Amino acid sequence: MARRALILLEGSRYNGPLYVQAAPRLDLHPITLSADPAQYDYLAAEGIEAIRVDTNNLDALIRECSRLSATFDIAGITCAGDPFYATVGKLCQYFDLPGPDPISIERCCDKFTQRQLLAEAGVPIPAYRLAAGAAEVESAAAELGLPVILKPTVGAGSRGVRLCRDLDELAEHTSYLLGGQHILGSPPRILVEEFARGPYYSVEIMGNEVLGIAAADSGPPPHFVFRECTFPAVLTDDVHERIAEVCLRCLGGLSLGWGPMNVELRWTKQGPVVIEVNPRLAGTPIPQLVQAADGVDLITEHIKLAIGEKWDLGKKQSNTATARFLVPERDGTLDWIGGDSRAAAVPGIAEVKLYVEPKTPIVRKGDLRDWIGYVIAAAPSFAETEVILQRAVDLIDWSITPFST
Repeated sequence: MARRALILLEGSRYNGPLYVQAAPRLDLHPITLSADPAQYDYLAAEGIEAIRVDTNNLDALIRECSRLSATFDIAGITCAGDPFYATVGKLCQYFDLPGPDPISIERCCDKFTQRQLLAEAGVPIPAYRLAAGAAEVESAAAELGLPVILKPTVGAGSRGVRLCRDLDELAEHTSYLLGGQHILGSPPRILVEEFARGPYYSVEIMGNEVLGIAAADSGPPPHFVFRECTFPAVLTDDVHERIAEVCLRCLGGLSLGWGPMNVELRWTKQGPVVIEVNPRLAGTPIPQLVQAADGVDLITEHIKLAIGEKWDLGKKQSNTATARFLVPERDGTLDWIGGDSRAAAVPGIAEVKLYVEPKTPIVRKGDLRDWIGYVIAAAPSFAETEVILQRAVDLIDWSITPFST
């Protein structure tokens, strides 16, 4: 009998390790298809089979999966992030496997198209304009009124997202996005958005069910680098219901409803305003927070759905889990970092993760790549969680020597 395999398209520094660790627990052999498997350190560390293939070439992926099917029983195909999630949908359709609708995913991943569909569905969103050049950006900002948010029409993890408070910042970030410096290589299409003010929430959805709502705080503007995230958020029943209702409207407007999804929004004076809908599981550390709080392993449940099995979203416990992100205060060379082992030993700490090692160059980019690690604590109440978290974070320290000029 052929061994059952789970095909993972590309990987991720964040959720990627969780998928390859969860697969064997479901008696699945994980195989990663990647244009450059070496970019994912955890594949070698975990001894995961990886195959080099052009992941931008659907025909090449079909050929590789067909070749693998001669040896393995391919139980499912999925991925840890959204850049290749539409391709996952196309592969699932070709091989008659459960998966997301690729057309809906592609429309959702274009932030301009997403805005149009949400507006048509009556979902509250920030006022926005599409711009293809510096003059159009300036004109749109004048129409909307400063400050505005500038972001590329494709991308994730707050890459390329910035609050522009005056004309100088507007010109600087426009030049950055249009000048080929944006790492995702997105086309020169920019969204200029009204700045929605208010607390930020991340809503975790599986299928058509709102699993829970997380609250997060970011660092000082102009960037949006999260510093702390708590699940579940402390909300009144009325606020929770209004947020859930808006999120379900998003799914209808975007023709989503299969698998995991994540809705980012802010609670403004007018109520919930949707910032973005992500047609996939939220990134680290949301899955870890949900597991520490509710005992639900979102990664495992997503894989179950991808292989045609029934998932279980029932809560096993009732804690509050909070993650504190470790963010450097300056650019330079990391001389040393330590205390993580002592922090992990603090009662109530669920996880301590460091992304960097000594002698690593630190160059802050104003997005999630600025994180050098995180600490997660869980306890029956938010107040207890915060005390535990602070006790652990205080044990971690590092030193950075600024780059010489």
